[in-house]
Amino acid sequence: MSRFGMRGAALIAAGLAGTLAISACSGQSLEGGGDKAADGQVTLKVNFWGDMGLDALKAAYEKEHPNVKIVLNSGEYNAQHEDLQKKLVAGSGAPDISAVDEGFMVQFRGQADKFVNLLDKGAATYESKYLPWKWQQSKSADGKQIGLGTDVGGLAMCYRSDLFKKAGLPTERDAVSKLWPTWDDFINVGKQYVDKTGKKFVDSATNMFNPVLAQQPQGFYNEQDQLQMEAGPKVAFEISMKAVKAGLSANLVSFQPNWDQGFKKDQFAVLACPAWMIGHIQDTAPDQKGKWDIAAIPGGGGNWGGSWWTIPKQGKNQDEAYKFVEWMIQPQQQIEVFKTVGNLPSQPALYKDPAVLDYKKEFMSNAPTGQIFASTAENLKPQYLGKRNGPTRVAVENVITRVQQGSLAPDSAWPEAVKEATKAANS
Repeated sequence: MSRFGMRGAALIAAGLAGTLAISACSGQSLEGGGDKAADGQVTLKVNFWGDMGLDALKAAYEKEHPNVKIVLNSGEYNAQHEDLQKKLVAGSGAPDISAVDEGFMVQFRGQADKFVNLLDKGAATYESKYLPWKWQQSKSADGKQIGLGTDVGGLAMCYRSDLFKKAGLPTERDAVSKLWPTWDDFINVGKQYVDKTGKKFVDSATNMFNPVLAQQPQGFYNEQDQLQMEAGPKVAFEISMKAVKAGLSANLVSFQPNWDQGFKKDQFAVLACPAWMIGHIQDTAPDQKGKWDIAAIPGGGGNWGGSWWTIPKQGKNQDEAYKFVEWMIQPQQQIEVFKTVGNLPSQPALYKDPAVLDYKKEFMSNAPTGQIFASTAENLKPQYLGKRNGPTRVAVENVITRVQQGSLAPDSAWPEAVKEATKAANS
């Protein structure tokens, strides 16, 4: 999840600067690390967001390791990263294992002294198994490896074939893909849908902004960590504003209750879909099995989401934590997660494994998710995301949300986005 990935995938927080987005809202507290009892029993606390397919893995691992209890703490995407940062600064309270998303990895790898260097635990043996850029993204400037990759996002478009049929649009995935080679084509298709049905086409303009931005050569920052709003962000922002002005957006806030209700009540027909998004759709609207399908994304390519497992140094059970992380990244577990929630492994050898390559997701109209997402992942050229990427993204998304909610005019929004992004970059 990606990660939005989504993973994630992305991932927005609305309104207040502290509002927190991508998530599975578990209601659980953000707990610190576990401990070892006198009888040798070990408790490992794992912080993450969304659905990373850990329920089944937890049960299997505890069965194999009866001395270990895994405590899963799924919270909101930004909340988990923000909480981790606070605990690192405080020097206590961090979990034994923490997921870190691509949007925050540069921030945390800059604090590598606060994490276990996984190379000291033997992680070097896994370098050759990962996509090269995935391995490098979690490596600090002084050569410490703070994370082992979970997944990558990739990008496609998920759409409701039944709603497309009602609008008189094609429903087969290849035909749908041909409708929108560009984002302008996508907006034109959306106008046709709205005209025919009187309903909204996309869930949120922010969920157009993020994938368009992911397709640009440069994101919010260059590699000198200088804000670059006139590059990719402006392109993505302008496309999201076109969608708002065309009346395509249902104006929903991602990973919040109204967004989940939007799935259930057919309030939109299509959304950007990194691999991890499939799990969220499946969990949110299980009765829509066979109504969803997957098409190509306008503009082609891009990545949204993808995470790593890290081990904060504060933990008392670092060896046991590493054993669990090492176990989770093995092919058997990676494939199980892919089949369960859709998260695409970041180890390219698995893209050629029949268990992935030949897999078809029954929920998504038997779409060949292995082929769709594996082909995008192998060709990815990820952006540099910057130390302040997460807060900057949230600031810009909040401006887009204000436009959607009618409190800010689309034509006045770009200067406001630049102002808020600059604040976030300098805070």
